[in-house]
Amino acid sequence: MSGEPDREFIVVGSGAGGGPLAANLAKAGFTVLLLEAGEDASDNYNCQVPCFHAFASEDEKLKWDFFVRHYGSEERQRRDPKFVPGEDGVLYPRAGTLGGCTVHNAMITLYPHNSDWDHIAELTGDPSWESGRMRGYFEKLERCEYQHLRGLADHLLGINPSRHGFDGWLTTNVADPRMVFPDSELVKLILDSAGAALEELQLPLENMLEDLYTVADPNDWRLVERSAQGLRQTPLATHAGRRIGPREYLKQVEKDHPDRLMIQTGALATRVLFDEGNRAVGVEYRAGRHLYRAGRGSGEEGTGETRQVYASREVILAGGAFNSPQLLMLSGIGPKEHLARFGIPLRVDLPGVGQNLQDRYEIAVVNRLKSDFGLLKNATFDAPAAGATPDPVFTEWLAGKGVYTTNGAVISVISKSAASRPEPDLFLFGLAGLFKGYFPGYSKLFREHKDYFTWGILKAHTNNTAGEVTLRSNDPLDMPQIDFKYFDEGNDASQEDLESVVHGIELARRMTRGARSLIEAEELPGEDIQGDDLRQFVKDNAWGHHASCTNRMGPEGDRMAVVDSSFRVFGTRGLRVVDASVFPCIPGFFIVTPIYMISEKASEVIAADARKNPRR
Repeated sequence: MSGEPDREFIVVGSGAGGGPLAANLAKAGFTVLLLEAGEDASDNYNCQVPCFHAFASEDEKLKWDFFVRHYGSEERQRRDPKFVPGEDGVLYPRAGTLGGCTVHNAMITLYPHNSDWDHIAELTGDPSWESGRMRGYFEKLERCEYQHLRGLADHLLGINPSRHGFDGWLTTNVADPRMVFPDSELVKLILDSAGAALEELQLPLENMLEDLYTVADPNDWRLVERSAQGLRQTPLATHAGRRIGPREYLKQVEKDHPDRLMIQTGALATRVLFDEGNRAVGVEYRAGRHLYRAGRGSGEEGTGETRQVYASREVILAGGAFNSPQLLMLSGIGPKEHLARFGIPLRVDLPGVGQNLQDRYEIAVVNRLKSDFGLLKNATFDAPAAGATPDPVFTEWLAGKGVYTTNGAVISVISKSAASRPEPDLFLFGLAGLFKGYFPGYSKLFREHKDYFTWGILKAHTNNTAGEVTLRSNDPLDMPQIDFKYFDEGNDASQEDLESVVHGIELARRMTRGARSLIEAEELPGEDIQGDDLRQFVKDNAWGHHASCTNRMGPEGDRMAVVDSSFRVFGTRGLRVVDASVFPCIPGFFIVTPIYMISEKASEVIAADARKNPRR
């Protein structure tokens, strides 16, 4: 080792995986250096105001714009109206800032299915991943505020049947339903959709009674245990009407333990450093602002100053499904032939690095209304300039109230796309706004159009695992090549994924039928798009934003596995990965909650290993 250790642990990436992990290890008594390529944007209203999440994703100071291929076929790819020829792909927003993508996501904090955890336990032979045990990590990280009174009553009785957490670092809340009451048209739309959804689902009476008892809370353990379908509240990671997440947790721990947690922003990791025994001893990074080419929207250029930092215990990568496999490959860990193509010396031949890329499929049913939503009348969706008078809705937000405290979703439904599905695989949310996927400038539609209602349809538990992340070059400032290989171009031979998304569109249409008096027209897909035309519409227009599984977990001896059940990278020592890339299959509906949970698990596993072993 060519330098003295800077800390016991180095964590690369401050998002949903790395942020809580770094904070937890510091709280546990270890010294931690956290490297984050972006800057701290805590004072930016776009990532404070929940309703501004779309604007945060296009904020020049925060955004990392990846452009991904849904199809290898040029003809098929160009059928997508979101395709940007000059970038050879479709916009896939990421965030380069302290807190990572948790500063621009929609804050939906939804528990995954128990089968997601039980599958990992069975695959790896590690019973610590069993679903009943994994629930404990959710209880540990959550500070549930929307069930606080019920939780207090249960606590006094010495029980906790909901298995919510009430003392963790992540506060969760739901939107106040009373805020929509003054908007009679929105109330009608919600009630008509809710009635149609209940009629469609045909739930047994006992299930409907349990939904009432649990207040349709999708994170209540009693509903999780039976993989319940139905109308649902949408838990959000907010506190006092403001976004909350790993950034706030990190800053609090840094304040409480400045001697243990050091946060280095403007630090783009370029490779992992190893000793002769293949033990990770540190990280090389470039110091500077907006160095990674995904974040060059500001027009800033530069390559930064090369620096090296060292760890006495371990290096932990948490860059996400795109950047963690890229960093492994740049460090000589990955498919042998692929690394040779770019002249990267091989350290460990792991053919699974960058493979198995998975995502949800998403699509939208967009309805233009006959008039603007009254609820949005005074909403400019802008933070006031210094010294300017804020709009009335922003003034409400400053008091922790009003539309801006929400993410815009007004109703949510969980359903199966077919009775044969082992788990509910559709999540539908009604959005008071115009949203049809990601493309440059998409966020301005929310400001410009207040007369739209969008059903967002999310298809979970996808079959397709054929996507891949590969290098474009050996330059660490370059973005990797990202190919999802959608639908039949991938390995979903049964076309179950496609039929599920089509079913979701048809369900959304039926739920809106009762509110036809409010709707001028269905603009997307368009009422005349049916049957095979609807299937083609889905193939041409679908998107995703929960990339995962590119460093998948598996048992020793599995050639395509990258990490073991304790997050350790095969063929190395002192190196782990803790982020969305380690899942063997994409879990649940919204991926951030499962990532928070594995971060908590990794914190426990890594701390226990460290206490058993002296520093090297």
